[in-house]
Amino acid sequence: MKLGILGGGQLGRMIALAGYPLGVSSTVLEPAAGSSAAQVCAHVAGEFDNYQALYELAKGSDVVTYEFENVPVGAARWLAERVPVFPPPRALEVSQERLAEKRFFTSLGIPTPPFAAIETVADFRAAVDEIGLPAVLKTRRFGYDGKGQAVIRTPAEADAAWQRLGGRPVILEGFVPFDRELSLVAARGRDGQIVTYPLVENTHIDGILHRSVAPAPDLGEELTERAADFAARVLAELDYVGVLAIEWFQDGPRLLANEMAPRVHNSGHWTIEGALTSQFENHVRAVCGLPLGRADAVGFSAMYNFIGNVPRAADVLANPDAHLHLYGKSSRPGRKVGHVTLRAGSADELRAKLPEWDERFKRTPS
Repeated sequence: MKLGILGGGQLGRMIALAGYPLGVSSTVLEPAAGSSAAQVCAHVAGEFDNYQALYELAKGSDVVTYEFENVPVGAARWLAERVPVFPPPRALEVSQERLAEKRFFTSLGIPTPPFAAIETVADFRAAVDEIGLPAVLKTRRFGYDGKGQAVIRTPAEADAAWQRLGGRPVILEGFVPFDRELSLVAARGRDGQIVTYPLVENTHIDGILHRSVAPAPDLGEELTERAADFAARVLAELDYVGVLAIEWFQDGPRLLANEMAPRVHNSGHWTIEGALTSQFENHVRAVCGLPLGRADAVGFSAMYNFIGNVPRAADVLANPDAHLHLYGKSSRPGRKVGHVTLRAGSADELRAKLPEWDERFKRTPS
Protein backbone atom coordinates (compact mmCIF):
# COMPACT_ATOMS: atom_id res chain seq x y z
CA MET A 1 0.00 0.00 0.00
CA LYS A 2 1.15 3.56 -0.74
CA LEU A 3 0.65 6.24 1.90
CA GLY A 4 0.83 9.97 1.17
CA ILE A 5 1.73 12.27 4.07
CA LEU A 6 1.14 16.02 4.11
CA GLY A 7 4.10 17.44 6.03
CA GLY A 8 7.72 16.40 6.25
CA GLY A 9 8.64 16.91 9.91
CA GLN A 10 9.61 14.35 12.52
CA LEU A 11 6.05 13.07 12.89
CA GLY A 12 5.91 12.28 9.19
CA ARG A 13 9.30 10.62 9.51
CA MET A 14 8.12 8.34 12.31
CA ILE A 15 4.87 7.54 10.47
CA ALA A 16 6.88 6.53 7.40
CA LEU A 17 9.27 4.40 9.46
CA ALA A 18 6.33 2.66 11.17
CA GLY A 19 4.86 1.79 7.79
CA TYR A 20 7.87 -0.09 6.40
CA PRO A 21 7.43 -3.30 8.47
CA LEU A 22 3.78 -3.38 7.38
CA GLY A 23 4.66 -3.17 3.70
CA VAL A 24 3.43 0.42 3.49
CA SER A 25 5.64 2.81 1.49
CA SER A 26 5.27 6.54 2.12
CA THR A 27 5.65 9.75 0.16
CA VAL A 28 5.65 13.14 1.86
CA LEU A 29 4.58 16.44 0.37
CA GLU A 30 6.80 19.12 1.85
CA PRO A 31 8.42 22.33 0.55
CA ALA A 32 11.88 21.50 1.95
CA ALA A 33 13.79 18.78 0.09
CA GLY A 34 15.96 17.86 3.08
CA SER A 35 13.17 17.68 5.63
CA SER A 36 13.16 15.15 8.45
CA ALA A 37 10.67 12.83 6.75
CA ALA A 38 12.08 13.26 3.24
CA GLN A 39 15.34 11.71 4.50
CA VAL A 40 13.64 8.33 4.95
CA CYS A 41 10.99 8.16 2.20
CA ALA A 42 9.96 9.55 -1.18
CA HIS A 43 9.30 13.29 -1.49
CA VAL A 44 7.08 15.56 -3.54
CA ALA A 45 8.31 19.16 -3.35
CA GLY A 46 5.61 21.80 -3.03
CA GLU A 47 3.55 24.01 -0.79
CA PHE A 48 0.39 22.58 0.72
CA ASP A 49 -1.79 24.77 -1.49
CA ASN A 50 0.09 23.85 -4.69
CA TYR A 51 -2.49 21.79 -6.55
CA GLN A 52 0.01 20.33 -9.01
CA ALA A 53 2.00 18.96 -6.08
CA LEU A 54 -1.20 17.74 -4.40
CA TYR A 55 -2.16 15.99 -7.65
CA GLU A 56 1.24 14.26 -7.79
CA LEU A 57 0.79 13.07 -4.20
CA ALA A 58 -2.74 11.81 -4.85
CA LYS A 59 -1.69 10.04 -8.06
CA GLY A 60 0.96 8.04 -6.20
CA SER A 61 -1.04 7.28 -3.04
CA ASP A 62 -3.74 4.81 -2.01
CA VAL A 63 -4.57 6.93 1.03
CA VAL A 64 -3.39 10.29 2.37
CA THR A 65 -2.84 11.47 5.93
CA TYR A 66 -1.15 14.47 7.53
CA GLU A 67 1.35 15.04 10.30
CA PHE A 68 0.30 18.49 11.50
CA GLU A 69 -3.03 20.26 11.92
CA ASN A 70 -2.32 23.45 9.98
CA VAL A 71 -2.72 21.79 6.59
CA PRO A 72 -5.15 23.97 4.58
CA VAL A 73 -8.62 22.45 4.92
CA GLY A 74 -9.34 23.26 1.29
CA ALA A 75 -6.34 21.22 0.19
CA ALA A 76 -7.44 18.25 2.31
CA ARG A 77 -10.95 18.42 0.87
CA TRP A 78 -9.58 18.66 -2.69
CA LEU A 79 -7.49 15.56 -2.07
CA ALA A 80 -10.47 13.74 -0.48
CA GLU A 81 -12.34 14.01 -3.79
CA ARG A 82 -9.57 11.97 -5.41
CA VAL A 83 -8.19 9.64 -2.75
CA PRO A 84 -9.24 8.67 0.80
CA VAL A 85 -7.95 11.22 3.34
CA PHE A 86 -7.75 10.34 7.05
CA PRO A 87 -8.30 11.80 9.55
CA PRO A 88 -11.29 13.48 7.84
CA PRO A 89 -10.91 17.14 6.82
CA ARG A 90 -13.60 18.12 9.32
CA ALA A 91 -11.21 17.19 12.13
CA LEU A 92 -8.73 19.68 10.70
CA GLU A 93 -11.42 22.34 10.49
CA VAL A 94 -12.45 21.92 14.14
CA SER A 95 -8.94 21.78 15.55
CA GLN A 96 -7.51 24.71 13.57
CA GLU A 97 -9.80 27.28 15.19
CA ARG A 98 -9.73 27.46 18.97
CA LEU A 99 -13.24 28.86 19.34
CA ALA A 100 -14.71 26.16 17.09
CA GLU A 101 -12.74 23.57 19.07
CA LYS A 102 -14.06 24.76 22.44
CA ARG A 103 -17.63 24.89 21.15
CA PHE A 104 -17.19 21.40 19.71
CA PHE A 105 -16.07 20.04 23.09
CA THR A 106 -18.96 21.66 24.94
CA SER A 107 -21.46 20.34 22.37
CA LEU A 108 -20.33 16.83 23.33
CA GLY A 109 -20.61 17.47 27.07
CA ILE A 110 -16.82 17.65 27.51
CA PRO A 111 -15.85 20.27 30.13
CA THR A 112 -13.46 23.09 29.21
CA PRO A 113 -12.15 26.20 30.95
CA PRO A 114 -14.54 29.17 30.63
CA PHE A 115 -14.03 31.01 27.34
CA ALA A 116 -15.28 33.96 25.33
CA ALA A 117 -15.05 34.91 21.67
CA ILE A 118 -13.42 38.29 21.01
CA GLU A 119 -13.46 40.44 17.88
CA THR A 120 -13.09 43.97 19.28
CA VAL A 121 -11.52 45.73 22.25
CA ALA A 122 -15.02 46.15 23.69
CA ASP A 123 -15.49 42.36 23.50
CA PHE A 124 -12.13 41.94 25.22
CA ARG A 125 -12.97 44.23 28.12
CA ALA A 126 -16.35 42.58 28.58
CA ALA A 127 -14.74 39.12 28.54
CA VAL A 128 -12.15 40.13 31.16
CA ASP A 129 -14.96 41.41 33.38
CA GLU A 130 -16.98 38.23 32.90
CA ILE A 131 -14.22 35.60 33.15
CA GLY A 132 -11.94 37.50 35.51
CA LEU A 133 -8.19 37.35 35.97
CA PRO A 134 -5.94 35.48 35.64
CA ALA A 135 -6.85 34.47 32.10
CA VAL A 136 -5.15 33.51 28.85
CA LEU A 137 -5.60 35.42 25.58
CA LYS A 138 -5.05 33.24 22.51
CA THR A 139 -5.18 33.71 18.78
CA ARG A 140 -7.83 31.47 17.30
CA ARG A 141 -5.56 30.10 14.58
CA PHE A 142 -1.95 28.94 14.08
CA GLY A 143 -0.99 28.57 17.72
CA TYR A 144 1.22 25.69 18.84
CA ASP A 145 4.04 25.10 21.33
CA GLY A 146 2.92 28.14 23.33
CA LYS A 147 2.86 30.51 20.36
CA GLY A 148 0.06 33.04 19.88
CA GLN A 149 -0.97 33.33 23.52
CA ALA A 150 -0.41 35.52 26.57
CA VAL A 151 -1.16 34.91 30.25
CA ILE A 152 -2.90 37.90 31.85
CA ARG A 153 -2.70 38.39 35.60
CA THR A 154 -3.23 42.15 36.00
CA PRO A 155 -5.09 44.93 34.14
CA ALA A 156 -1.73 46.26 32.90
CA GLU A 157 -0.90 42.85 31.44
CA ALA A 158 -4.35 42.81 29.83
CA ASP A 159 -3.56 46.01 27.93
CA ALA A 160 -0.18 44.64 26.83
CA ALA A 161 -1.73 41.34 25.71
CA TRP A 162 -4.33 43.17 23.63
CA GLN A 163 -1.65 45.31 22.00
CA ARG A 164 0.27 42.18 21.07
CA LEU A 165 -2.53 39.86 19.98
CA GLY A 166 -5.57 42.07 19.35
CA GLY A 167 -6.82 43.24 15.99
CA ARG A 168 -7.67 39.70 14.84
CA PRO A 169 -10.08 37.03 16.08
CA VAL A 170 -8.94 35.85 19.52
CA ILE A 171 -10.36 33.90 22.44
CA LEU A 172 -10.06 34.57 26.17
CA GLU A 173 -9.92 31.53 28.42
CA GLY A 174 -10.09 31.39 32.17
CA PHE A 175 -6.78 30.41 33.74
CA VAL A 176 -7.07 26.99 35.36
CA PRO A 177 -5.01 26.48 38.54
CA PHE A 178 -4.52 22.88 37.47
CA ASP A 179 -2.76 20.18 39.43
CA ARG A 180 -1.06 18.86 36.31
CA GLU A 181 -1.34 18.55 32.54
CA LEU A 182 -2.37 15.21 31.08
CA SER A 183 -2.90 13.90 27.59
CA LEU A 184 -4.66 10.95 26.07
CA VAL A 185 -3.78 9.37 22.73
CA ALA A 186 -6.38 7.16 21.05
CA ALA A 187 -6.76 5.55 17.64
CA ARG A 188 -9.87 4.66 15.66
CA GLY A 189 -9.90 2.33 12.68
CA ARG A 190 -11.99 2.50 9.53
CA ASP A 191 -14.28 -0.14 11.07
CA GLY A 192 -14.90 1.98 14.18
CA GLN A 193 -12.57 -0.01 16.44
CA ILE A 194 -11.01 2.22 19.14
CA VAL A 195 -7.88 1.63 21.21
CA THR A 196 -6.81 4.02 23.96
CA TYR A 197 -3.32 4.51 25.35
CA PRO A 198 -2.83 5.27 29.07
CA LEU A 199 -3.13 8.84 30.25
CA VAL A 200 0.30 10.49 30.49
CA GLU A 201 1.53 13.37 32.63
CA ASN A 202 3.21 16.22 30.76
CA THR A 203 5.58 18.98 31.78
CA HIS A 204 6.00 22.01 29.50
CA ILE A 205 8.71 24.68 29.42
CA ASP A 206 8.04 27.86 27.42
CA GLY A 207 4.93 26.16 26.04
CA ILE A 208 6.96 23.28 24.54
CA LEU A 209 6.61 19.75 25.86
CA HIS A 210 9.66 18.85 27.94
CA ARG A 211 8.76 15.54 29.59
CA SER A 212 6.00 12.93 29.46
CA VAL A 213 5.60 10.23 32.11
CA ALA A 214 3.64 7.15 31.06
CA PRO A 215 1.38 5.98 32.52
CA ALA A 216 0.68 9.11 34.55
CA PRO A 217 1.31 8.34 38.23
CA ASP A 218 -1.40 8.33 40.91
CA LEU A 219 -4.33 8.01 38.53
CA GLY A 220 -7.68 6.74 39.64
CA GLU A 221 -9.47 4.29 37.39
CA GLU A 222 -12.46 6.64 37.16
CA LEU A 223 -10.34 9.47 35.73
CA THR A 224 -8.84 7.20 33.09
CA GLU A 225 -12.25 5.87 32.09
CA ARG A 226 -13.68 9.39 31.85
CA ALA A 227 -10.86 10.58 29.58
CA ALA A 228 -11.36 7.53 27.34
CA ASP A 229 -15.11 8.17 27.20
CA PHE A 230 -14.58 11.82 26.24
CA ALA A 231 -12.13 10.78 23.50
CA ALA A 232 -14.60 8.20 22.18
CA ARG A 233 -17.26 10.91 21.87
CA VAL A 234 -14.90 13.04 19.75
CA LEU A 235 -13.86 10.10 17.57
CA ALA A 236 -17.44 9.02 16.94
CA GLU A 237 -18.78 12.51 16.22
CA LEU A 238 -16.05 13.16 13.63
CA ASP A 239 -16.25 9.64 12.14
CA TYR A 240 -12.55 9.77 12.81
CA VAL A 241 -9.88 7.45 11.39
CA GLY A 242 -6.32 7.57 12.73
CA VAL A 243 -4.64 8.75 15.90
CA LEU A 244 -6.06 11.63 17.94
CA ALA A 245 -4.57 13.34 21.01
CA ILE A 246 -6.47 15.39 23.58
CA GLU A 247 -4.64 17.52 26.13
CA TRP A 248 -6.27 17.97 29.54
CA PHE A 249 -5.95 20.05 32.67
CA GLN A 250 -6.51 18.00 35.82
CA ASP A 251 -8.04 20.11 38.55
CA GLY A 252 -8.64 17.77 41.47
CA PRO A 253 -11.27 15.30 40.27
CA ARG A 254 -12.05 17.39 37.19
CA LEU A 255 -10.75 16.91 33.66
CA LEU A 256 -10.92 20.03 31.49
CA ALA A 257 -10.19 19.75 27.76
CA ASN A 258 -7.47 22.15 26.64
CA GLU A 259 -7.08 21.24 22.98
CA MET A 260 -6.99 18.34 20.57
CA ALA A 261 -4.55 17.38 17.85
CA PRO A 262 -5.90 15.34 14.90
CA ARG A 263 -2.61 13.51 14.37
CA VAL A 264 0.11 11.55 16.11
CA HIS A 265 1.38 13.56 19.07
CA ASN A 266 4.59 14.46 20.86
CA SER A 267 3.22 13.12 24.16
CA GLY A 268 2.79 9.72 22.49
CA HIS A 269 6.41 9.26 21.41
CA TRP A 270 7.02 7.00 24.40
CA THR A 271 4.79 4.38 22.75
CA ILE A 272 7.54 3.37 20.30
CA GLU A 273 9.33 1.44 23.06
CA GLY A 274 6.76 1.70 25.85
CA ALA A 275 3.56 0.22 24.37
CA LEU A 276 2.60 -3.01 22.64
CA THR A 277 1.87 -1.02 19.46
CA SER A 278 3.24 2.46 18.90
CA GLN A 279 0.97 5.40 18.09
CA PHE A 280 2.71 5.63 14.70
CA GLU A 281 2.05 2.00 13.79
CA ASN A 282 -1.57 2.27 14.90
CA HIS A 283 -1.99 5.43 12.83
CA VAL A 284 -0.69 3.62 9.74
CA ARG A 285 -2.88 0.62 10.51
CA ALA A 286 -5.96 2.81 10.95
CA VAL A 287 -5.65 4.94 7.82
CA CYS A 288 -4.69 1.92 5.69
CA GLY A 289 -7.71 -0.08 6.87
CA LEU A 290 -5.73 -2.63 8.89
CA PRO A 291 -6.80 -3.97 12.32
CA LEU A 292 -5.46 -1.93 15.22
CA GLY A 293 -2.86 -3.25 17.65
CA ARG A 294 -3.15 -3.25 21.43
CA ALA A 295 -2.26 0.02 23.13
CA ASP A 296 -1.28 -1.33 26.55
CA ALA A 297 1.81 0.13 28.18
CA VAL A 298 4.79 -2.21 28.54
CA GLY A 299 6.42 -1.19 31.80
CA PHE A 300 6.85 2.48 32.71
CA SER A 301 8.39 5.24 30.62
CA ALA A 302 9.62 8.83 30.68
CA MET A 303 10.12 10.70 27.41
CA TYR A 304 12.25 13.87 27.15
CA ASN A 305 12.38 16.20 24.16
CA PHE A 306 15.66 17.61 22.89
CA ILE A 307 15.06 21.24 21.99
CA GLY A 308 17.52 23.38 20.06
CA ASN A 309 20.73 21.36 20.34
CA VAL A 310 21.34 17.90 18.90
CA PRO A 311 22.85 15.66 21.59
CA ARG A 312 25.74 13.27 21.10
CA ALA A 313 24.28 9.79 20.69
CA ALA A 314 27.04 8.20 22.78
CA ASP A 315 26.30 10.53 25.70
CA VAL A 316 22.60 9.66 25.73
CA LEU A 317 23.04 5.94 25.13
CA ALA A 318 25.53 5.67 27.98
CA ASN A 319 22.35 5.31 30.03
CA PRO A 320 21.29 1.65 29.58
CA ASP A 321 17.62 2.60 29.97
CA ALA A 322 17.73 5.04 27.04
CA HIS A 323 16.17 4.75 23.58
CA LEU A 324 17.29 7.66 21.40
CA HIS A 325 15.52 9.14 18.38
CA LEU A 326 17.18 11.89 16.35
CA TYR A 327 15.21 13.62 13.61
CA GLY A 328 17.96 14.53 11.15
CA LYS A 329 17.60 18.24 11.95
CA SER A 330 20.25 20.86 12.53
CA SER A 331 20.45 22.78 15.81
CA ARG A 332 18.27 25.86 16.13
CA PRO A 333 16.76 27.56 19.21
CA GLY A 334 13.27 26.26 19.99
CA ARG A 335 13.47 23.45 17.43
CA LYS A 336 12.55 19.86 18.32
CA VAL A 337 15.58 17.87 17.16
CA GLY A 338 15.03 14.54 18.91
CA HIS A 339 13.77 12.71 21.96
CA VAL A 340 14.80 9.99 24.35
CA THR A 341 12.55 7.45 26.03
CA LEU A 342 13.75 5.86 29.25
CA ARG A 343 12.23 2.65 30.57
CA ALA A 344 11.63 1.28 34.04
CA GLY A 345 10.21 -2.01 35.20
CA SER A 346 7.89 -0.67 37.88
CA ALA A 347 6.22 2.54 39.00
CA ASP A 348 8.51 2.65 42.04
CA GLU A 349 11.62 2.26 39.88
CA LEU A 350 10.45 5.03 37.55
CA ARG A 351 9.70 7.33 40.49
CA ALA A 352 13.16 6.67 41.94
CA LYS A 353 14.93 7.38 38.63
CA LEU A 354 13.03 10.53 37.64
CA PRO A 355 15.16 12.96 39.73
CA GLU A 356 18.35 11.63 38.11
CA TRP A 357 16.84 11.73 34.62
CA ASP A 358 15.35 15.19 35.18
CA GLU A 359 18.80 16.47 36.10
CA ARG A 360 20.52 14.79 33.20
CA PHE A 361 18.03 16.00 30.59
CA LYS A 362 17.04 19.25 32.25
CA ARG A 363 16.05 22.24 30.18
CA THR A 364 15.65 25.69 31.66
CA PRO A 365 13.18 28.31 30.43
CA SER A 366 14.58 30.59 27.73
